[in-house]
Amino acid sequence: MTPIRLMRSFATVGGWTFFSRILGFVRDVLMARFLGAGTVADAFFVAFSLPNMFRRFFAEGAFNAAFVPMFTKRLASSKDEAEDFARDAFWLMGSFLVAFSVVAMAAMPLLVWAMAAGFGTGERFELAVVFGRIAFPYILFVSLMALISGMLNATGRFMAAAAAPALLNLAFIAALLLGARQGWPVGLTLSWAVPIAGILQLAAVWWAVHRAGFSLRFRPPRLTPELRRLLIIAAPAVLAGGVVQINLIVGRQVASFTENAISWLSYADRLYQLPLGVVGIAVGVVLLPELSRRLREGEEDRARDAFSRGMEFALALTIPSAVALVVIAEPIVSVLFERGAFGRLDAVNTALALAVYGAGLPAFVLHKVLQPLYFAREDTRTPFRYAVNSMIVNAVVAVGLMPFIGYIAAALGTTLAGWAMVWQLWRGARPMGAAAQPDARFLDRIWRIMLSAAAMGLVLWFMAQALEPMIYGPGRVLALLALVAGGTAVYFGLGILIGAFRPADLRAAMRRGDR
Repeated sequence: MTPIRLMRSFATVGGWTFFSRILGFVRDVLMARFLGAGTVADAFFVAFSLPNMFRRFFAEGAFNAAFVPMFTKRLASSKDEAEDFARDAFWLMGSFLVAFSVVAMAAMPLLVWAMAAGFGTGERFELAVVFGRIAFPYILFVSLMALISGMLNATGRFMAAAAAPALLNLAFIAALLLGARQGWPVGLTLSWAVPIAGILQLAAVWWAVHRAGFSLRFRPPRLTPELRRLLIIAAPAVLAGGVVQINLIVGRQVASFTENAISWLSYADRLYQLPLGVVGIAVGVVLLPELSRRLREGEEDRARDAFSRGMEFALALTIPSAVALVVIAEPIVSVLFERGAFGRLDAVNTALALAVYGAGLPAFVLHKVLQPLYFAREDTRTPFRYAVNSMIVNAVVAVGLMPFIGYIAAALGTTLAGWAMVWQLWRGARPMGAAAQPDARFLDRIWRIMLSAAAMGLVLWFMAQALEPMIYGPGRVLALLALVAGGTAVYFGLGILIGAFRPADLRAAMRRGDR
């Protein structure tokens, strides 16, 4: 894949993810209006976090980290061999997840307690158990979707896999609007929307992989030597995913002892997930199969170019996003969420969490860029060791500071653990040679990117002060649009002027790719 096609692939995945995240904004605005930040909201967010937590164990961050390089290797020699390998993996995963879901639904009270012991045994706990049992089967559909997405990405077909997550947000939006019209309980309505969305997502990528010429028709699961090898490689990645989820559990536990804090952290999480999803996921999805292919073929220079362009693309969009989330966190939260059941105190506390998460955003994105260096070499053990160290950082900060700064200790622990992980991944990649080192173009541009983002942050701060009456008044939507437009103009205008990026690069990335 040439650098231009690589950038186009980043843009394709990022564009569809951006569309999904915009729908996510609409979803979150509606949730803030109809659900607010009270008892039902806390219960639903805990319930919804359970299948998402285990999804990252078994699918996106773990199983696929081992599956994609192995599938790519087989695809290079024989499509039939790759298809057989994928079918075995698909039905083995599906069988396991059916059994796992049944056990988890039976043990839902224990899972809720493990996520939010601060709920006690009251209404929040009972609601979370009910919502969790309804939503949990989502893990089956979304994990199988992630495996098929890995197949599509390995063949250079990124569109369907990138577009499928939008179906979850569409299902939520439809459920909220229909539920409000029919007078249905909001928490129950959203809970039922979760597995329905999973079915739609799986159907979308199933059709796409069928059109790509692959058949995943049923056959009894069998543990072949290839799958044993897959499980051996995936095991450390599963454990690493488990460490990441332990970090989330620590945060939820800390927040569960403060009324409404889980909701505040969840709304803040949704906001910083926009740039993380658009940039980090786009780069990670495209970079892993590309690095696997280049390293397998011994093309160190092209592997280095792919890694450097991934870093450049990621930081060029992430650094200004992080600056904006820190500088104008309160205007963003107020304009988007402060209405209906979501009050002023909710906005202030959510904005504080958002600013802390924003400071960690570059780290969260760099995870997606640095980890493929290891996964492409079928090394999943090293990231696991690093993840354990980061978990310790998170636990010490979150639990240790909770008595002093309350729920915000959870967000701070997440951010500091993210930076600890980046430092370890970067340091551990040094022995990998030139392919794991940024090239001269990246080193020349990164300081220009940072300078442009700093100037944008200064302009945003002054603009926010000037527009304050509008931000908290009737013209608040226009005020936020003015902030976004002004910050974007300053960042890209200055960036082009001082050579942080070239207009030709941006135009090339936006053109339609070959597929």
